[in-house]
Amino acid sequence: MKDKKQHVYIIGSKGIPAKYGGFETFVEKLTEYRSDSKIQYHVACMAENSAKSGISTKNFEYNGAQCFNVDVPKIGPARAIYYDIAALKQAIQIAKENQNQRPIFYILACRIGPFIGSLKQQIKQLGGKLFVNPDGHEWLRAKWSYSVRQYWKYSERLMVKHADLMICDSQTIEKYIRKDYRKYDPKTTYIAYGTDLEKSRLTASSPEVCEWFKQKQVQPNEYYLVVGRFVPENNYETMIREFMKSDTKRDFILITNVEQNKFYDQLKKRTNFDQDQRVKFVGTVYDQELLKYIRENAFAYLHGHEVGGTNPSLLEALAATKLNILLDIGFNREVGEDRALYFKKSEDSLKARINEVEENHKSFVKERRAAPIAERFCWDYIIDEYEKEYLGG
Repeated sequence: MKDKKQHVYIIGSKGIPAKYGGFETFVEKLTEYRSDSKIQYHVACMAENSAKSGISTKNFEYNGAQCFNVDVPKIGPARAIYYDIAALKQAIQIAKENQNQRPIFYILACRIGPFIGSLKQQIKQLGGKLFVNPDGHEWLRAKWSYSVRQYWKYSERLMVKHADLMICDSQTIEKYIRKDYRKYDPKTTYIAYGTDLEKSRLTASSPEVCEWFKQKQVQPNEYYLVVGRFVPENNYETMIREFMKSDTKRDFILITNVEQNKFYDQLKKRTNFDQDQRVKFVGTVYDQELLKYIRENAFAYLHGHEVGGTNPSLLEALAATKLNILLDIGFNREVGEDRALYFKKSEDSLKARINEVEENHKSFVKERRAAPIAERFCWDYIIDEYEKEYLGG
């Protein structure tokens, strides 16, 4: 009997079960919320990520998806490129062996542009299509040297050139792809990233809540909060400096990874934040229910992300936190709309905004909560949009 399923191969996440990361969470939800039985997912996984869940077999099933492990040698920054190429080759081989009809290969991020041409030919020979999620502006990230940034930009161009469809999770990114690569006349579509809109199941008396707030010496509703990767382009320096200049007596709680981080030491020298008792780096929180509770009980949330598309931590904050203060750029405006307040990178902008919030918190909260986060960011809606794209493609 002929296989009538639409086979979709997902390449570029570390894999599922998800342990952390935006793409990993996306793939977890994509498979978990699948509603059309005609779609069969195949997910490439890093063997070391699977090992964290006690999975050591070459192939396994999770959320109804057929997952396959890829061993990735420790070869430094080129690991991600090696992984994507190896995973895509393996996916093409599986599709051939299974004689899949019109398979879709969906690659998350633009890491393998210089190698995609010959692989795209193999996909065409299968009657398949190449879908790509361009992610954000990887070539603008401060952690990369000039030559690496040049590679990312070149790689992105070639991925756009060879893709049958670019799926952008930010309208700003979609506009950029269409404008910067108009010579390729790229086919694009916008499907947002998603977030969980339900409240935390934890309460003030939950043991993990009591332990965390006591251990970190934090009082509910008496702190500004930020959650995100500890990298320069997330504007930690601006947020810390401006917070320290503000009049607030509340704490600034930073949930982020700072272990053995040179940026942390540089920031300490430049801002002397260690001399301000309000600024508290509290490490990471992997318990998602606890993290949601911490967001819900923040006085306000600060968001300084400048590079990338729709940021998962921003959606989570908008869904949970009473008041959000965001860096005023296109990525953040398109998601925050009228639900948030905004600040500029210019001196005293965030300081003034924090002082204003201290004076008018109740009225600001009342105004913004009248416009809850849009349904277009809930996972059910987003997965439905993806399934329409797969089955229509």
